[in-house]
Amino acid sequence: MPPEDDYTATPFVPDRGGLTALRKAAANCRGCPLHREATQTVFGQGSANARVMLIGEQPGDQEDRQGRPFVGPAGKLLDRALAEAGIDPAEAYVTNAVKHFKFTRSEPGKRRIHKAPSVRETKACGPWLAAELALVGPELIVVLGATAGKALLGSSFRVTQVRGTVLEEEIHGRRERLVPTVHPSAVLRADDREAAYRGLVADLETAARALG
Repeated sequence: MPPEDDYTATPFVPDRGGLTALRKAAANCRGCPLHREATQTVFGQGSANARVMLIGEQPGDQEDRQGRPFVGPAGKLLDRALAEAGIDPAEAYVTNAVKHFKFTRSEPGKRRIHKAPSVRETKACGPWLAAELALVGPELIVVLGATAGKALLGSSFRVTQVRGTVLEEEIHGRRERLVPTVHPSAVLRADDREAAYRGLVADLETAARALG
């Protein structure tokens, strides 16, 4: 058995099998301490033949409880924005850079509050994301927010500088096309939510055009 909390998921990632085998193995990942407090691993969801992969930061409270990505308020907003932009949410593969929910509590036993994963935690989870990308082989990656962008493109990534543009980058040995945008949770937190939502849709429309 690999050592727990060694800050790398590599020993837990199977070297063969499809997404089902990957998801099953991820359920037992102990590659960083986040597994201790989280309810469960929240792995990616969607078809292995999906043309577009959407990558967010980490599961939220509802995702942690249900074991599926993007099922909370941010996920519902994302589905609406995708449909409006001309991308069928049912035909996308959705996942997160980090597969366990990181949180603090407002008071002992009270509401769980999202806490951003560290660089070390994000890097530890990288082998799972690399395996998902290799198996799905999407035509386009939609990068949702800064954490996902840094996981793929490095610490210098700034979503505000490149959002809504089509990038071509070498990632895990593959030449990938990416469209960065904000995370839908940022839209929910925005002072002008309608303007933030229109900006998200505009970025996703760029992704839809890139898919042809």
